[in-house]
Amino acid sequence: MDLEFSPQDQAFRAEVRRFLDEHLPQHLREGMRGTPGVFVEPDIGGEWQAILHAKGWLAYNWPVACGGTGWTPIQRYIFEKECALADAPSLPVLSLKLLGPVICRFGTDEQKARILPRILDGTDFWCQGFSEPGSGSDLASLRTRAERRGDHYVVNGRKLWTTHAHHATHIFCLAKTDPAAKPQRAISFLLIDMAQPGIEVRPIIGLAGDHEVNEVFLDDAVTPASELVGEEGQGWTIAKFLLENERGGACHAPKLLSDIARLRKAAGAEPDGKGGCMSDNPHYMARLARVELEAQALEMTEMRVLAEMAKGLPPGPQTSLSKLVASTLRQQVDGLAVQLYGYAGIALEGQRPLYGNQAPPALHGKDAQLAAPRYLNSRAWTIFGGTNEVQRNIIAKTVLGL
Repeated sequence: MDLEFSPQDQAFRAEVRRFLDEHLPQHLREGMRGTPGVFVEPDIGGEWQAILHAKGWLAYNWPVACGGTGWTPIQRYIFEKECALADAPSLPVLSLKLLGPVICRFGTDEQKARILPRILDGTDFWCQGFSEPGSGSDLASLRTRAERRGDHYVVNGRKLWTTHAHHATHIFCLAKTDPAAKPQRAISFLLIDMAQPGIEVRPIIGLAGDHEVNEVFLDDAVTPASELVGEEGQGWTIAKFLLENERGGACHAPKLLSDIARLRKAAGAEPDGKGGCMSDNPHYMARLARVELEAQALEMTEMRVLAEMAKGLPPGPQTSLSKLVASTLRQQVDGLAVQLYGYAGIALEGQRPLYGNQAPPALHGKDAQLAAPRYLNSRAWTIFGGTNEVQRNIIAKTVLGL
């Protein structure tokens, strides 16, 4: 694989850098740096989404026919890397990177014309209704039921760990439409409006005090039959396509490497308790170097996947490897931040938000203030999108043939 960018890609990178310099406001950069959760809050991500939508750069992982940019996989990588280096806010993953490609692939023409523009302009904000109590890693065992009654479905069940459901206008949901069928053939993919009496959202507060995930109760919730994506019983196939995009549809290494570079710079100023600074601590710097090398190796793996995608091939099971490594590295990087800032790094600031004019004063700097909540929130990385144990099983079966 040629690791040098072509002249066209180098020109594209320069264009992206100019755009970020000119159009990414400082308050959004600070907002991103001050977000301790896994997902950026809508007040930050929504503003950046509008800027990219106006530029025509928002749906860069959608097909051109659905409003995509037509970028090559390498250009997508360049864009994500430059955004990470510039502290650009992350975009609404559930709407843009998960549901959007599903509608492009499996949706009807009517669904594409109606749903995709409302994702792009921010009118609709989607959450994901997959996991349930007792049905997380074993998703095929889900118990939510959707019963067809004339021209609509009536949905009953309970969804768990539903990120940003308290902000969402709609939920894309897996439900059993044929309980007599085998588990993988019983599930369908439905789109449901959240603004109805049959849906209740209850918050789940994380260890750091952040409200990111929720429990969603569906009690005779109603959705038109036209909101079925694909065919009845095709939900498992669609879910696998979606999860493949979730695990491999983004590049994790650029953000990890950006955060590692920030830690390396801060180590030159943080005291080590012995009259020197943390950059003089050989044990800490060795750990940081090891994580950096593993992140660079992940970057090469992600680029190999992109090279295959550039040939028209799907991401494939290799995305499980990327998800497994990225999740572990994310937790290690956040652990190194806590170690770097010492007592200041383990102090948990409970007030939210940690950015903007309403943020509490940072007694030892903003990065130190964020260390503990980020460390606690990143525990979720090895769970969501399929636990690390699930990823190892996928790699063993489909990559190694064990």
